[in-house]
Amino acid sequence: MLRHEFQPGRLVAGAFLTLAGIIYAGDAGGTWETPWFVVIPLVVGGLCLAGTAAVLTRAIRRRRGSPREANPTPPEPHPDAHH
Repeated sequence: MLRHEFQPGRLVAGAFLTLAGIIYAGDAGGTWETPWFVVIPLVVGGLCLAGTAAVLTRAIRRRRGSPREANPTPPEPHPDAHH
């Protein structure tokens, strides 16, 4: 399995959108009553935090010189490697 790069911004966005979904599911199921305007600041705030996390992650990786970003494409195999 190929390893992927950890992206904290996507983690934060997913957590806040999951929380918004749970709030609406609880409202739809009758567990509690949620006014329609409650989820908007939650989603917008979560997306702002996700963007901030993504910018900070990119700045930190760029400053450290991450080897994944330094060489994003693998080298081409030698033409005689298959013979």
